Amino acid sequence: MDLLEYYHENPPENDYFVLRKTNLPSRGDINLYGARGSGKTALILDYLSQQDRYSLYIDLEDPNLILSTLDTLPLQAYIEEYHINELILDHYEEGMLEYFPTVSRLIVISRLPLKEEKFTQLQLFLLDYEEFLAFEPAASGSIAFNHFLKSGTLPEMAKHIKNNTLFMKQFFQQQFSPNEQSLILILARYNTQPLTVHQIYSFTKEYFKISKDFVYNTMKQFQEEGLVYFIDNGIKRSGKKMLLYDFAFVKYLTAGQPFGAQFDSMIALTLIKHKIVFRTLGLHGYITDNNELIIPAAFESEEHFWVKAQNKFSLLKKHAIEKITIVTIANSYHFDIEKLHFEALPFDEWSISHNEQ
Repeated sequence: MDLLEYYHENPPENDYFVLRKTNLPSRGDINLYGARGSGKTALILDYLSQQDRYSLYIDLEDPNLILSTLDTLPLQAYIEEYHINELILDHYEEGMLEYFPTVSRLIVISRLPLKEEKFTQLQLFLLDYEEFLAFEPAASGSIAFNHFLKSGTLPEMAKHIKNNTLFMKQFFQQQFSPNEQSLILILARYNTQPLTVHQIYSFTKEYFKISKDFVYNTMKQFQEEGLVYFIDNGIKRSGKKMLLYDFAFVKYLTAGQPFGAQFDSMIALTLIKHKIVFRTLGLHGYITDNNELIIPAAFESEEHFWVKAQNKFSLLKKHAIEKITIVTIANSYHFDIEKLHFEALPFDEWSISHNEQ
């Protein structure tokens, strides 16, 4: 059987899929992109299961394509002969094809956003807390939150709560090259700290034989992929805060990570996934474009935070803060100092109620 005919007659199936907030537009050429492990293939296979026989899905990581590359196959002729109106190319990397075939609708799935203007760009993030709850069988909110702390935001991880260490090991070994693994270990070690790429290179070369060009190029790709974020500092121009894309993955790679750093990372990643523009206010929290200051304070009581708020009040006025939200594990309270309102919310409530902008 011809390879293209085999792909057409035997589309892959996904026997476990949980709905995500991200949906594919019904028309136009789409570039679905996002970091490794974000669930792009699962999303596209669920979409494919609802299409007719005029859709053709090709996985560019299929080992059959090692000896018979896609550009040597009569793809355009097959599209025309079998009236294919929708072509889906999964695991695409820039430059794999000299040009895309002509077809009514083209969907390309990649880690990095493609540079061609013909595509509508659609980024898929890892799970936010609300999406995680769709995977979660626990009826108790506290149990679900504890599972979230343990499992993190990788969709596959949400299905492997009992075997999380083994899954993380497999994910680390299978999804990253040896040089990428070296770099990721350093990034995990310094997660949530202010860093420059030059500092990252300096720390990495202390432990691994690795080139400067590789570190700089890979860091650029990691940022485009959404695997690493640098958060601007609202007080200083230098020293952007570095975050890896999943706090549980960082915890696996650095067993000694303080819980405070994990909780801080959870809050920042929630803001990113909700597409809220923000920057750090030094070490004091995250400030949004609406002048809301969001402060990670996992176990702070009202009495203790009130004292801290008094000490920080001049700083808050200097930066024109209009609202302060304190994100905790379980505490809820509110108070006012002059005209400034302080409100503490548990993470699970805050993360779901904090609307996208």
